[in-house]
Amino acid sequence: MTATTTLQDQAPSSAGPRGLRLCLAASGGGHVRQLLDLQAVWSRYDHFFMTEDTALGATLAKSHRTYFVPHYAWGQAKLGAPFRMAGRAIKSFFRSAGVMLRERPDVIISTGAGAVFFPVILARLLGARVVVIESFARFEKPSLFGRLAAPFAHDLIAQSQILASHYPRAKIFDPFRKLDTAAPEKEPLLFATVGATLPFDRLVTSVEKLRREGAIPERIIVQTGEGGTRPEGVETHETLDFDRVQELLKTASIVVCHGGTGSLITALRQGCHVIAMPRLADLGEHYDDHQSEITQAFADRGLISVAKSEDELRDALVKVRDKPRVLATTDPQALIAYLERLLDDLAARQRGARCAATGA
Repeated sequence: MTATTTLQDQAPSSAGPRGLRLCLAASGGGHVRQLLDLQAVWSRYDHFFMTEDTALGATLAKSHRTYFVPHYAWGQAKLGAPFRMAGRAIKSFFRSAGVMLRERPDVIISTGAGAVFFPVILARLLGARVVVIESFARFEKPSLFGRLAAPFAHDLIAQSQILASHYPRAKIFDPFRKLDTAAPEKEPLLFATVGATLPFDRLVTSVEKLRREGAIPERIIVQTGEGGTRPEGVETHETLDFDRVQELLKTASIVVCHGGTGSLITALRQGCHVIAMPRLADLGEHYDDHQSEITQAFADRGLISVAKSEDELRDALVKVRDKPRVLATTDPQALIAYLERLLDDLAARQRGARCAATGA
């Protein structure tokens, strides 16, 4: 499958008994990147993705059966667009129902968030095993998706020990690891990225103002988000596919990004100096302040710098140039082992039930 799948394009095979079928459900950005980290688990089985139509989703659709669902979130209502949120939610429900009825997954594994809430509920109603993995972005407080989806989950997983008090029945797997590997050589390039979903003009204009005053002598490439401001005199792209982002991260010495875990982790894996500018709810940049929570947790581990304003960004740029670069990643091996045991057991039960039914 090399293109985005539609309901008309792809139906599950009816030729003979099938094996375990997995639905991998996550919204764009860091949520779906967490699923990609679990490839050792899902690649062994018939699988399909449900995600949003982002640059990463488009890259995913080139090599996997992929269905797109609309982006919607409760925060859209909080930001003054309740009817748009409701319209997208209704569209998401019917699209999700069509996919679930056509594909009939045996298991759904979801890392959130709102865009894939309906697939989780519908899969449960259709008899699938539901595995909910609370986002790595949530260190101290549960996400809204996690709170709503947890009652429907057969298997609930959190990735921070602090969340154990919120999810008493959850399995806890903390995947975060700092690497001892020496940071690679880099070019004098600053890559600024706002992430896959929303524009973030404050970040972009801050970088542009500091460039004009001479605080950023490095070459600059900016990913602005769809409809985001695109300053003159700077190489800008509304979106970049995942492979191109990876190429830039291998080269860039400094990354200025929003506070999403996907952007933070992918930059740290490539040994970049990372300066995060979290989106702030009181400025209408996001639905809540979880990006401040995320970036502070990373900063407390000595991995990134945080800049909540243009002045703080200026100071951070001066300081990071004198710091050694570090590498960090998420290591999901313990979680992978747990999921492999779970799916192996389910597959064995499925084979046993099939043999009993046929008398083999």
